[in-house]
Amino acid sequence: MTVKYNAGYVDYKIAQMYRLNDSQRATVITRGISNDIVRRMNPKEYWHYFDDKTEFNQTFSKWIHRKWLRIDEKTSVDDVFDLCRNNQSLLGKPLEGSSGQGIIKYVADDWQTGQEDFLNRLKSDGIGILEEIVVQHPQMASLCPTSVNTCRIATLLGDKKQGIVYAFLRIGNGKVMDNVDCGGMACRIDIDTGKLMTVGADKQGNTYMKHPMTNVTLPGFAIPYWEEAKTMCLEAAQVIPKMRFIAWDVAITANGPTFIEGNSFPSHAIPQFAAHYPDGIGILPEFEKFIDLRC
Repeated sequence: MTVKYNAGYVDYKIAQMYRLNDSQRATVITRGISNDIVRRMNPKEYWHYFDDKTEFNQTFSKWIHRKWLRIDEKTSVDDVFDLCRNNQSLLGKPLEGSSGQGIIKYVADDWQTGQEDFLNRLKSDGIGILEEIVVQHPQMASLCPTSVNTCRIATLLGDKKQGIVYAFLRIGNGKVMDNVDCGGMACRIDIDTGKLMTVGADKQGNTYMKHPMTNVTLPGFAIPYWEEAKTMCLEAAQVIPKMRFIAWDVAITANGPTFIEGNSFPSHAIPQFAAHYPDGIGILPEFEKFIDLRC
């Protein structure tokens, strides 16, 4: 399995490759294949535009519709006060990281004891950026109100074709984060219509026709402002054109789409879930429309 499909044990388990025949297995985007694509498409000297969250917000400020503050030795108490005074809650994140690790939600009680104490706490918590919390569109909240449910839209500037190679919706399941590593699920989005094509699936192999918390039917659910979200990602993909394969995390608000972050090394886990493809066909054929995988 490792040699033939460039797959490891985690690929075998998450993509449920043990249930697939040879032709189906050949369409799964395994870790080895994903790593090769990233190495070819994204020169490491440009990763910093995406890996540093404050640099990302600055570079793509046109589409960041929230206030934020970098937390470091230069941050003043007045800066913190300016951000805190008009908010009841804020989100703190490390400058780098993925899978929701190190993200903390702070509420007004946390800073009412004193701005200087709060700034010191942020530093001790390892927070590198403090942001206003994105308020999602009511239709998106109807899926799961505890988390901001985000679209993962991957753009690829390939030699054959440029555009969106895949899109999935990540939905929470009771926690603050929608990330699949935090118990969330994912559904494939039809790129043309913005409607969910599949049931939800999580890393444990569970599938959901309806969300277990809200009872909302997942297949057929329509993403608001979908055309605007696609346009935003396609325009942003041209800002750092040396980075040819980016997975954008997009939140949908009542006023339209906004970026949460962009991923320089997109996770292959979400498009791996075998449950997204009732016929057992994985996402790899979509990449073949954009690039030659034999290179």
